[in-house]
Amino acid sequence: MDLNIRGLNVLVTAGANGIGLEIARAFVREGARVHVCDVDKEALDALAKTDPALTRSVCDVADRAAVARLFDEAIAALGGLDVLVNNAGIAGPTGKVDEINPEDWDRCVAVCLTGQFNCARLAVPYLRRSSNASIINIASVAGRLGFALRSPYAAAKWGVIGFTKSLSIELGEDRIRVNAILPGLVAGDRQRRVLEAKAQQRGLSFREMEERAFSFTSIKEYVTPQQIADQIVFLASPRGRTISGQAISICGDTQMLS
Repeated sequence: MDLNIRGLNVLVTAGANGIGLEIARAFVREGARVHVCDVDKEALDALAKTDPALTRSVCDVADRAAVARLFDEAIAALGGLDVLVNNAGIAGPTGKVDEINPEDWDRCVAVCLTGQFNCARLAVPYLRRSSNASIINIASVAGRLGFALRSPYAAAKWGVIGFTKSLSIELGEDRIRVNAILPGLVAGDRQRRVLEAKAQQRGLSFREMEERAFSFTSIKEYVTPQQIADQIVFLASPRGRTISGQAISICGDTQMLS
């Protein structure tokens, strides 16, 4: 399927590894021009050899001055902007609400929610000039389900969905599409660390915690970063031109998070 996105200008936050890198590579395979940012300078530097088509910047999306520099560098590298993928996020702390360090709460919300605002507000003036403009925010199934012991992350991801829907309405007259992707249990080190932390909190083994997590899904296998990337590339293509304001789950039909 030709998605007709050759030459599309794309910015992916937290794009040096994991889901973000898979998203960036998926766009490049379709002929798009992609700029990525990340807090991990070493991982970014490694892309010069592994993914030379990607231009890159060091950026913490919670830092507004750093985001301003990111946009200067991204626009200089790309020459414009058609797609913003707000992928940056952190797992945040695991624990009961009365035990969570308030600074850890603040940091989780600053990266997972406010970081998306920091990027979107600077992206919109450029996106208004595009004939195929799109913002895709990475949320989580935690953004539509309660998530015990993970309240900072869940609260931030619920916020992402509200932010997405509000922007979709607000920016519709500019023909800027805004959607959220809600991954479930995604294969990778980050998901393993989350399950390990919850297992420790509950006095379970990792295998017991993993089995408990999958007991609430219909499809009992991990989501892959490639599946998430494929959905995002489709949404950003002209084939997705009437899809906006949606919270799209890629989660194996998760009914509950535990």
